Amino acid sequence: MVPVLLALALGFSVLMIFVGLARTPPEVDTGQMVEERLQTYTGTRPLTLEEVELQTPFVERFVRPALTRLAGMLTRSTPGKARLDLARRLELAGRPANLTPEDFGAVRVVAAVVTAALGLLIGLLLATPIAIVVAIAVGAILGYYLPVVWLKQMVDGRRAEIQKSLPDAMDLLVIAVDAGLGFDAALTRVTDKYKNALSAEFAKMLREVSLGRPRLEAMDEMGRSTGVEDLHNFIQAVIQSEQFGTGIAKILRLQADEMRRKRRQRAQEKAAQATLKMLLPMVGCIFPTLWIVLLGPAILILMKSR
Repeated sequence: MVPVLLALALGFSVLMIFVGLARTPPEVDTGQMVEERLQTYTGTRPLTLEEVELQTPFVERFVRPALTRLAGMLTRSTPGKARLDLARRLELAGRPANLTPEDFGAVRVVAAVVTAALGLLIGLLLATPIAIVVAIAVGAILGYYLPVVWLKQMVDGRRAEIQKSLPDAMDLLVIAVDAGLGFDAALTRVTDKYKNALSAEFAKMLREVSLGRPRLEAMDEMGRSTGVEDLHNFIQAVIQSEQFGTGIAKILRLQADEMRRKRRQRAQEKAAQATLKMLLPMVGCIFPTLWIVLLGPAILILMKSR
């Protein structure tokens, strides 16, 4: 009888152990538990989804989604060639505000609507139907084409920045290659040293090469896409030196001297144009003032003598 009782007690004990393990609560994240306790003591509570959305900026919450929907409507009516050309110009401008071709089209429409509304206000102030119609039309046309003018200025400014920073970058490349670095490592030093449009183009090219694109192909694409003649000539010289086995240090030194010579010629050309550019403000602004100051008293005396 005793062995039976012991067996029953042992079986009951094993059963209770398994029941206890089955009822054990799941493991709780200690960090989450501590955070909940801190929120209880500090009086704060987890934010709802609506509160999280309201904390985002108004531009990201309302303006950009509206522009995205409007851009989707415009994309269906825009030719593919026009979109590709606009994408190329945005790339040349350095992707301002991360605009896509569709976003830029939406910005043009919004600008046209805003300037048309301003034209309507001006027309209402003039209080004539013709003035209202003309003001709305002029405002809409100006608003639709002003972003294009702004984009062109961005492209021209970025090209000028690349043109201006190219000689300094060439000098650093020559120093780095003479010190024993490879061409890619020298380009990396340029991107670390300078923060401008040219270093951004070099960094983009290096990223493409690191992702598996052939280096010569990436360099050729960079030289053609920027539209800067000096940079394109430099890239072509480097490509030819790679293909024919010419020393890269010699090519870089020759290109650096050529860049410095061209910069000096451009400075001399601008200095020669300064006199012609000063002629118009002198004739239109300074000479009339001098005539008034010098001849004004004489004219007043002649008028009184009569």
